[in-house]
Amino acid sequence: MASDLPAFAELHCLSCFSFLRGASHPDELVARAQALGYAALAITDECSLAGSVRAHVAAREAGLKLIVGSEFTLVDGTKLVLLAQNRAGYGNLSALITLGRRRAEKGAYRLTRGDLESLIPGRAVPDCLCLWLASEDDDPATGRWLAERFPGRCWLGIGLFNGSNDARRLVRLTALAETSGLPAVAAGDVHMHARGRRPLQDVLTALRLKSTVFAAGHALFPNGERHLRTRLRLARLYPRALLDETLKIAERCDFSLGELRYEYPDEIVPHGETAAAYLARQVEAGLARRYPDGVPLSVRGQVERELALIAELQYEAYFLTVFDIVNFARSQQILCQGRGSAANSAVCYALGITGVDPARSNLLFERFISKERGEPPDIDVDFEHERREEVVQYIYRKYGRERAALAAALITYRTRGALRDVGRTLGFSTAQIDALSGSLAWWDRRDQLPARCAAIGLDPESPRVVKWLALTEMLVGFPRHLSQHVGGFVISRGPLARLVPIENAAMENRTVIQWDKNDIEALGLLKVDVLALGMLSAARRALDLLGMRMQDIPAEDAATYEMICRADTVGVFQIESRAQMSMLPRLKPSEFYDLVVQVAIVRPGPIQGGMVHPYLKRRERLRASGEPLRFSRPELEDVLARTYGVPIFQEQAMQLAVVAAGFTPGEADQLRRAMGAWQRKGGLGHFRDKLLSGMAARGYPAELAERLYRQIEGFGDYGFPESHAASFALLAYVSAWLKRHHPAVFLCALLNSQPMGFYSPSQLLQDARRHGVELRPATVGASDWQARLEEQALAGATAAGPAVRLGLASIAGLPQAAAGRLQAARAQRPFASLADLATRARLQRRDLDLLAAAGALADLAGHRRQAAWAAAGVRLQLDLLLDAPPPERTPDLAE
Repeated sequence: MASDLPAFAELHCLSCFSFLRGASHPDELVARAQALGYAALAITDECSLAGSVRAHVAAREAGLKLIVGSEFTLVDGTKLVLLAQNRAGYGNLSALITLGRRRAEKGAYRLTRGDLESLIPGRAVPDCLCLWLASEDDDPATGRWLAERFPGRCWLGIGLFNGSNDARRLVRLTALAETSGLPAVAAGDVHMHARGRRPLQDVLTALRLKSTVFAAGHALFPNGERHLRTRLRLARLYPRALLDETLKIAERCDFSLGELRYEYPDEIVPHGETAAAYLARQVEAGLARRYPDGVPLSVRGQVERELALIAELQYEAYFLTVFDIVNFARSQQILCQGRGSAANSAVCYALGITGVDPARSNLLFERFISKERGEPPDIDVDFEHERREEVVQYIYRKYGRERAALAAALITYRTRGALRDVGRTLGFSTAQIDALSGSLAWWDRRDQLPARCAAIGLDPESPRVVKWLALTEMLVGFPRHLSQHVGGFVISRGPLARLVPIENAAMENRTVIQWDKNDIEALGLLKVDVLALGMLSAARRALDLLGMRMQDIPAEDAATYEMICRADTVGVFQIESRAQMSMLPRLKPSEFYDLVVQVAIVRPGPIQGGMVHPYLKRRERLRASGEPLRFSRPELEDVLARTYGVPIFQEQAMQLAVVAAGFTPGEADQLRRAMGAWQRKGGLGHFRDKLLSGMAARGYPAELAERLYRQIEGFGDYGFPESHAASFALLAYVSAWLKRHHPAVFLCALLNSQPMGFYSPSQLLQDARRHGVELRPATVGASDWQARLEEQALAGATAAGPAVRLGLASIAGLPQAAAGRLQAARAQRPFASLADLATRARLQRRDLDLLAAAGALADLAGHRRQAAWAAAGVRLQLDLLLDAPPPERTPDLAE
């Protein structure tokens, strides 16, 4: 009888975010605890809060009380669990995790007993409760020390796992608790939500020990009891008093991650001025710059609507933070461009965050920010890939490492990696593992694995292979480790470590928080994406050579579109791949919006979803006839007319939900965020019912409603945001204009921005030669490190403009330091001979060989073979007879 069972709260539970230890996801643990009728559950990953947000979201939906905590093993071997009682205790716990992680290399931590008292001497980790996870042989002095430092806040946690020595263990640990002056409490040391995960937990242990399951021995748990057990089972294992004590501890923990309140940095607003007034003033100044002939009424209305919503949600500081970063980049002549959802905002355009003119696009602002989302928008800004580090260091300088850190990127197991790791722990040979994993393609489904096994000579029905595939299935999606996000910064007003733990990244001078972008969104923290884009580096170099700015490039240039329609787009951003080139002559872009569609339509999803051919046929037919496309419902025209009745963009799916099914803009954004999960979760759930019932209520025939629903559903697999496409299309147009009108300048900029793009430097050179650009080789007598432009002789002048002199950087393997010494020596006087070059530039034998093989010694020694012979005879030692070369005749070698 469930009513007679003792209530219970599990206080010691590891999730899969205790990497290679826990064998269940946080939401699985929460769901299981709720199903078992637990009063509360503590997620206590080892020196980590990485899984706490996902547990919080799951517990909020399940109605289960969640306790936030963490497990620690101190350097002297003392093992503890700390549980946050309130917001202050959570901040202390997060700061302690940060302390331990920051003083150790990535993936490790180091804490001493003294660190527990680092906030208040003599009082350990205020506002946190402590569970001492003692062994039977531990010294009672440790317990007494903990009792003094955690007065009234420390217990001895007892774990019983249905072993033969449970009775003795219970007696000894109870006696240790009494001797130490600590009350005892039941603690389950949970590593999995259900017993069925025991084999996977063994595999994780073997992986952590770099062993096989067979060789791990006593490192593996002796049975599968470290799971969330029924209360009946617990009542038979523990005295009632130990179970009741768990409830007393749970009652004292009254903190939820929902209490965290993000505070924006305040130094971005001038003293004496409000954030709203300052933002409005900057937007007005930006509009005056953007529209010198007057702001269009549509843009003015959109700006006013955006500012009103920003003020209502109090997001002014967020926009000003990004504005400050962009202003720094502009002050340093670093080209940048906001993309993604920022392109939906007229305010971002006025502030210079994005270059997509709202007057030239029809983007949905609610894709960017809405009341229902209850979280700040996500602004992505691309910077020149070679100079992004300057922006990163500016953020660190302005806010300090105590207030700024990168978001984490959660690296999870995919099928191939899971196959490899599980196969190693089960003792399969490297040849077998390589054969099976190497036979997989990215599009293969996991249910095809048995057939793949048979193809390489493994019996898919043998118990060992069945176990391999079953454990692989379990492991896919598990977190492997935390990496650093490509550029997502979290910035706070106060110490960031009291909001979320910070740890060292693998890269030097980088710190990351323990939450990824999804966790940040769930809690509403500010994140600014400071990203890198190679084409911005190339565009900035080209514009500098031309003495132009990006806004000086004329819009809708006919010659540029004519070149694009010919698929003459080698080196052009986004539309340079073979797939894009094959589409260009069919789509025939003739205006900016055509480029937006071009960027979005050549994606796996639209092609597989059968959207490409209907779009092309309708577009060609309607443009040829001049007839408007007719819609059965007038409201659909506003959504689909610009793409000829075929939904191409993710925003169109959102707008269909609004106009056809009565969704609010915020509900439509929730629909967008759920799109990617539809296929994984096996259906639409309440969204399907809401969409179909909403369309039925507005008089849509069932057939039309079902068709619109299927179109919306398809975006779960392939929808590409129009906002991204618009930002990419702008850079595609800029790079195409440069290629069309200044091919030599464009080539020089591309070469000096490598590595980047779809094509190798060799292919870029061949394409430029076909366009009439004169190419001059890299030589020690004329080349700098990078490529540069040279004026052509009148006799050889072409319409392609200046010639391009290749740089010494084009010589693979040549150190830049050697090239720098060469340039410095040449600036003093020209080189008289190879010996003069080698001596004054202090070149090594390998440097000379590389220069000779590349033909860069032609001015001094002739063709490559002759130069290689001459370089081999150069004496590199510096002695008194250096200027007295031996009388040796140079042989005349054939090329």
